[in-house]
Amino acid sequence: MADAILVLNAGSSSLKFSLFTLGAGEPALVQRGQLEGLATRTRFLARDPSGSSLAERTWDHALGHDGAMEFLIGHLRDSLAAYVLRAVGHRVVHGGTAFAQPVRVDATILAQLEKLVANPDVKVTMLEKRSQASPPPPLSSKIMAPFEKLPPYGNDTLPT
Repeated sequence: MADAILVLNAGSSSLKFSLFTLGAGEPALVQRGQLEGLATRTRFLARDPSGSSLAERTWDHALGHDGAMEFLIGHLRDSLAAYVLRAVGHRVVHGGTAFAQPVRVDATILAQLEKLVANPDVKVTMLEKRSQASPPPPLSSKIMAPFEKLPPYGNDTLPT
């Protein structure tokens, strides 16, 4: 069985994913896709590295973020039959000043993230959902969350 990693990016109305195998060289893309329209009519699409469709589904209702994550976990269980999932990465933007590097997410980190904003970002919800899936995907406690470091306040120019 080959080792694999999963990368997630939850936005306000979508959940994107990429699945990579790990070998001797660079990680190799196995599939990528997204669930979009999470607050309206949800649509799922997964593609292989060449762009060919692997799976598609449309709902006539909104799945929301919880439903999208549950669906994605089911889809990935089928896709991961030949792989051992070694890690899950998730992009989290609101790292504040405390988080500028990737961290291993656990209950303590989740609590710290929730304190950074009055209404916790959907990305925190996705991290919680990932670690609470029943049964959890392999290594559910080993979620890596890279935080983006924003320019200091008062800097009105963005890097190019």
